Amino acid sequence: MKNKFAHATVLIVAVASLAAAPLTQTTAVHTRPDAGSPVITYLKAGTEPTPVLEAVANTPAGWMAVELTGPFEAYLLNKDLTKSLDVVPGAQLLQAPKSGAALLTNAAKDDKVTITGLHGKWTQISLSRKLTAFIAINAMPGYLPSIATAPATHSAVSKPFPLAPAPASPIAYGAGTPGRAAPMVNLGDGGASSLPRQFIGNFVSTRRPFTPRRPFDWALNDDAGRRYAYLDVSKLLLTEQIEKYVDRGVVVYGSAKNAPGGKDLLIEVESLQLR
Repeated sequence: MKNKFAHATVLIVAVASLAAAPLTQTTAVHTRPDAGSPVITYLKAGTEPTPVLEAVANTPAGWMAVELTGPFEAYLLNKDLTKSLDVVPGAQLLQAPKSGAALLTNAAKDDKVTITGLHGKWTQISLSRKLTAFIAINAMPGYLPSIATAPATHSAVSKPFPLAPAPASPIAYGAGTPGRAAPMVNLGDGGASSLPRQFIGNFVSTRRPFTPRRPFDWALNDDAGRRYAYLDVSKLLLTEQIEKYVDRGVVVYGSAKNAPGGKDLLIEVESLQLR
């Protein structure tokens, strides 16, 4: 028993050192402990990564399992969304809207997911879930050499100690890109598509001179200027003041459903306010 506690102490010291040591250089964060695996993001020099204690025993020497808190930008096929706009559990969440793109993770039942755009047969989402990823500490000479012995030390302990990880430094994780879409619809509540939800985007008019009229006069665009959904404002009481919202960022509260024809998203707006 004494011997076990001695090993446990060594493990705690090693992990505590991991949490306290800032990275000495900008470091790639991989989906697996393999230099050839996809990169999720990069942690800047000076960042204090949060180690994943439960993964220490199964992490190869020279690597460290770290926790990323998100949100993460990902893409899935439209067919992996249910009629109520929920993501099918187990669906592949990719890092780009194309076949063969790097896999970020697979969807889980209780994921908090936000739709942020549409790209043909692909749906862009924001995933709010902690992910376990890996950094190569052997690529940083002199950085926490004790991690190589941590897996062996952990094997002597019957159960992981409930050591609280150090908080990560404020940093934007994820693969954000210029012009990233802004509109949001919460898909994590498990409700039907008829339930009101919140959307964020730019309120625009669909009316253009010398062009056929669209099914609805108003739409919600993402930050890149792409139409995200049509807006049905017939339930609003202050429709005479609608012009003041044109070309401005708004928060829309309403119910989402497929527009007539099934190719577009339609939001029945219940309230509208400026961002």
